Amino acid sequence: MAAQAPGTDPASVPGASGARQFWRRLRAQRAALVAAVVVALLVLVALAAPLLTAIEGQDPTSYHPSLIDSARGGVPVGQLGGIGGDHWLGVEPQTGRDLFARLVHGARVSLGVALAATVIQVAIGVTLGIAAALGNRWVDQLLSRITDIFVALPLMIMSLALLAIVPASFPRPILVTLVIGLLSWGNVAKVVRAQTLTLKGLDYVSAARLSGWGTWRIARRELLPGLAAPVITYAALLVPQNISVEAALSFLGVGVKPPTPSWGQMLTAADVWYQAAPQYLLLPAGALFVTVLALTVLGDGVRTALDPRAASRLRVGTGRRREHRADTAVEKETSS
Repeated sequence: MAAQAPGTDPASVPGASGARQFWRRLRAQRAALVAAVVVALLVLVALAAPLLTAIEGQDPTSYHPSLIDSARGGVPVGQLGGIGGDHWLGVEPQTGRDLFARLVHGARVSLGVALAATVIQVAIGVTLGIAAALGNRWVDQLLSRITDIFVALPLMIMSLALLAIVPASFPRPILVTLVIGLLSWGNVAKVVRAQTLTLKGLDYVSAARLSGWGTWRIARRELLPGLAAPVITYAALLVPQNISVEAALSFLGVGVKPPTPSWGQMLTAADVWYQAAPQYLLLPAGALFVTVLALTVLGDGVRTALDPRAASRLRVGTGRRREHRADTAVEKETSS
């Protein structure tokens, strides 16, 4: 029995042929491929941050007061913020800490927090969404009302309140991850519940129920494969959103604390230096912009590849004719 949600393409169903169809459609979108390469490079840089800073010979926390012109208020000595062989992107104003080291180590924090928070959101949302759809009327009503409460919660205000009262000794990256993940799973649960209600009325699910399968076996064997496409799509779009939330919390001073580097925290410290040392502001802002843009374009590409009949929101480099050729190739391969 093949688990396939209405309105989804066979490419969304797990399996060798479905995976081939998915990759064919994804490769047909040049913008998504470029975004995937950018995301892969960012992840590689984040993972290799200790190695890259070791090659440079710097670390993200060491101060270099000799590289700061105290007579000018702490502006880096030299051209372009002190860029040179020892400091590839220059140094921070006032502290003299290496900007390249802080930027790549900040990628570890920003990407790590966003990915871990997304995993928490998806785990809670999928569990409660399936439980609400498969439970009786009272269970569905209770879980749906709880979900509505979490959807209505103002995430930033609640995060500010929780992060402000937790002791400073608690590791901030872990705390930010937990706050984002535990407060913003509501929309995932709503999507999963709606899709599960649609799937549970299909013939193959009814056949599994008549054969004597239990509720959770049906969920595991029949419903979860059909939920893969919408869940993967939504998760891909949650990652850039979570990066922005982490950056905003750090910018407001309640997220990651110094000396641990974070792009949002770097922006907080750079807001008074945009004229004297513009690279201090432009580098983390540019990294944040490129990361969010690449993840958003990649998420849109994944959504379109899983459901090729849905028109892409971002038409950059995709082209209807190229998508038609990819779909034709998939249909020929399937028929053969």
